[in-house]
Amino acid sequence: MAKGDEVIDLHTHSTYSDGSLTPAALAKEAARVKLTAIALTDHDGTTGVGPFLDACQAEGVRGIAGVEISVDFKGGTMHMLGYFLDYRSQELESVLVQLRGGREDRNHVILARLNELGLSLTWEEVAAFSEEDVVGRPHFAQALIARGYVRTKDEAFDRYLGKGKAAYVERYRLSAEESVRMIRRAGGVPVLAHPFTLGMKRSGLRDLVAELKGVGLGGIEAYYSEHDEEQVRICLALARELDLAVSGGSDFHGAVNPDIHMGRGFGNLCVPDQLVDELHARAG
Repeated sequence: MAKGDEVIDLHTHSTYSDGSLTPAALAKEAARVKLTAIALTDHDGTTGVGPFLDACQAEGVRGIAGVEISVDFKGGTMHMLGYFLDYRSQELESVLVQLRGGREDRNHVILARLNELGLSLTWEEVAAFSEEDVVGRPHFAQALIARGYVRTKDEAFDRYLGKGKAAYVERYRLSAEESVRMIRRAGGVPVLAHPFTLGMKRSGLRDLVAELKGVGLGGIEAYYSEHDEEQVRICLALARELDLAVSGGSDFHGAVNPDIHMGRGFGNLCVPDQLVDELHARAG
């Protein structure tokens, strides 16, 4: 493969959050599709990172320690990616434990709300779709599909599980500033994930990104499965204007979202390899 053709995927999930592949299987798939680098960015947790890095080394793929943190944001949905962090940091883990605890509390309220809506699900049915005891909304979606209440994950979120829907429940999250600073304290580089899920106009997005740059934001996810060409251009322009690194990834979950493929997204994603070193230079 020529240097210019080398591609990476810096946004993937394993069975330690809401993906269907183990960390080792992610590394094997990355080697199969000829990625030069891959980051594991499980939601609010780094438990799978150690096995993932070991598997990447065995497969000859550059593995990157990462995380995706859920952020408290009024309006759309905000997530903060962290790369090259010390996944063994005790301070980081203590905060992530709090975040996961909030997720667990929310799960039981979601289940109760679904039952109140006449959707007969048990906790055992939902948990059966999670291989590592970490349950999230995609697992509820899978249980709803299995019961025949909905046909697809998107329908489950559009009708019941998405923000503002009948069974949606808020939970404990960090502020954007707290998430940036925490990733920095763990030695990583904070990157704003999929910025268009924020639901902001371009001017507002620019102001927000500039504000976060002031507290330590290091990059923006420009290349993403659901970004069109114009959205990619907007992100790249923001990165140039504000001197931010650029990141990109598929948001791969495996069988949970089978239309998204590692390294290719919906088919046309291409994240260039040189972004890895540029991101690494911003860490710490």
